[in-house]
Amino acid sequence: MSPTGEPFDPSLIVFAALAIFVVWKLRSVLGVRVDRETPPPAQFQPRRAPLGPATLPGAPPEDDLPPVRHEDRWNGVAEQGAAAEGLDAIAAADPRFDGHAFLDGARRAYEMIVSAFAKGDRDTLRPLLSKEVFDGFAGEIARREAAGETVETAVVAIDTALVESARAAPRLNEIAVRFAVRLMNVRKDKAGEIIEGGSTAPVEELWTFARDPRAADPNWKLTATRPA
Repeated sequence: MSPTGEPFDPSLIVFAALAIFVVWKLRSVLGVRVDRETPPPAQFQPRRAPLGPATLPGAPPEDDLPPVRHEDRWNGVAEQGAAAEGLDAIAAADPRFDGHAFLDGARRAYEMIVSAFAKGDRDTLRPLLSKEVFDGFAGEIARREAAGETVETAVVAIDTALVESARAAPRLNEIAVRFAVRLMNVRKDKAGEIIEGGSTAPVEELWTFARDPRAADPNWKLTATRPA
């Protein structure tokens, strides 16, 4: 019997033993979890792409990022000095102007014009040249045709193309580009005999391109050429 005089229930011992076992088991499990609160080794964590400068917390929005330094604006397009100042004036007059895109287009125009002139292709030349330059080119083509001469020209390489000078005017923007190229040029008479050329030669020329900034046509036209 219990000290209170009530009959002793043996099942209480079983319940007490079960309670002690459950508490011990929980403590052992909780102890393991506490020991493993540190993260697993890095090789088990998924890799995350690093944040770019614009996405870092607290970074300014793109519109607030520092602008490109003025002295770097025309890198690869023109030397600092009068040429860069002229390009600044052109960009101010024509917000669509892109110096690098212009220079890429000038390179392509050089190859197209040289090739079309050698072939006597007036249709290709006409939209690329001012009227004065076209008339000069067409006159030389007509002279060759009358003499039975042919010309074969290949642009082996354009080594450099750099803006030499630039000028903004109310109705005409002008840019002169200095080309340093290697040309293969052969001129033959009507019998097919070589009159001139036959080997690759370095050439430096100044080509001037012009465009009316008010025009809808974005293309520049060649207005002058001369040896550099």
